[in-house]
Amino acid sequence: MQPASVRRTICARIPTPEGEYQLCHYADERNQKEHLALVMGGVAGQDGVLVRVHSECFTGDVLGSQRCDCGEQLHRAMRLIAQEGAGIILYLRQEGRGIGLEQKLRAYNLQDQGYDTVDANLMLGHQADEREYSAAAAMLRDLGVRSIRLMTNNPDKIDRLTGLGIAIVDRIALEPTVTPDNAAYLATKAQRMRHLLSLPILANGAAATGIGLPVQISSQIESIQQRAAGHFRRSGSPFVTLSYAQSLDGAIGTQDGGPLLLSGPTSLRVTHALRAAHDAILVGIGTVLADDPQLTVRLVEGSHPQPIVVDSHLRFPLQARLLAHPKGPWIAHVDARAGGQAIAYANGPMPAAARLQDAGARLLALPANAEGQVDLEALLAELGRIGIQSLMVEGGARIIGSLLAHSLAHFAVLTIVPRFAKGQRIPLARLPQPTVDLLDPAYIQTGQDVMVWSALSHPERQPLQPAPPTAGAQPPA
Repeated sequence: MQPASVRRTICARIPTPEGEYQLCHYADERNQKEHLALVMGGVAGQDGVLVRVHSECFTGDVLGSQRCDCGEQLHRAMRLIAQEGAGIILYLRQEGRGIGLEQKLRAYNLQDQGYDTVDANLMLGHQADEREYSAAAAMLRDLGVRSIRLMTNNPDKIDRLTGLGIAIVDRIALEPTVTPDNAAYLATKAQRMRHLLSLPILANGAAATGIGLPVQISSQIESIQQRAAGHFRRSGSPFVTLSYAQSLDGAIGTQDGGPLLLSGPTSLRVTHALRAAHDAILVGIGTVLADDPQLTVRLVEGSHPQPIVVDSHLRFPLQARLLAHPKGPWIAHVDARAGGQAIAYANGPMPAAARLQDAGARLLALPANAEGQVDLEALLAELGRIGIQSLMVEGGARIIGSLLAHSLAHFAVLTIVPRFAKGQRIPLARLPQPTVDLLDPAYIQTGQDVMVWSALSHPERQPLQPAPPTAGAQPPA
């Protein structure tokens, strides 16, 4: 990379909530980009000047987007400089780690489909990080600083600036606030881009580097995996883990059945680790219609579980994000030819089924129960027949209630959130016994939440016999 040819054109006084700065405009003659230097106090000829080299992020800096930590870092750097009374923020016009705003938005859409920030860039034909810092080095030389204390979490930025002749005498960390919307992004920066972040929980299996899931949680997940393997050997059917969050008063969704955002960022990361520990993940069609979930593993390292949707009457929308899942959804529905009344077949599968299959879904046609819904016991038998050993169930309320009522669930991971909320609760009126007891439960605090891990007290059922092949059922590809 040739040294940048930058020219300072003008400076002006800029009062901000953090204090008064001089804003200097620089023109980069190589590419006609405009860079900015926000300067407070006397910095020329000084050592150890507090500096933030910040790449433009319209979504974070201007809109306050919580998909990243950029805006937070910018304003924290301004406050730190104001506290010290002197320092520099270089604002480089290289949006989206150098790929531009349009491509960044395309990458965001890929991230919403389950790809991390690195893979999204690569899929668009870019490098993981296309930024360069020769303009920053030239601007620092123009401002006359002798050495700097760099506010960054990125070791590559330190290496690149040092290689351009900038003397860095210290690194000042800018620890981010982790939210449900940026947790996956931050985890990817730590795991794949070497960023120096102290996140609550990092990658599943990262213990070799000294950073991993808390020991209590790792041991609980390993225990579930061992229980699942033993159960499948004995019964031929999946081990079923219920996993959901509820408020202190038991609400798990809004009153109209919509999503109720409850879990904190730490609990969400544990939930993704739990997903990675199961072969498949199951939700009801109500969850798909209300929440449009991805059901992928994004916040930790690990394999995506096979998504399965109980959709008795094939209401699955063709625009659902699950159709973009790397494994494609399996949809369990009622087979009219096996006794169901809700779906009428004429000559072969109904058009809705054909469209879903064309879109990448696999259909599991199953007998109906007395209410005309998919028979869950038959579903578990079918899943066992095609090799699913462990099944995580995340919702909705009716599915969880039915599994409890029919003693089909074996373990529960319940996240209790310190909040009262009006909303939907799990229907337990049909339980054959007054209670379902927890056997030797473990209580683990994750951030502000408390997670309860426990086997359920249902009596051991007779092993389900593998179901005969049913019309429309398809084994995994």
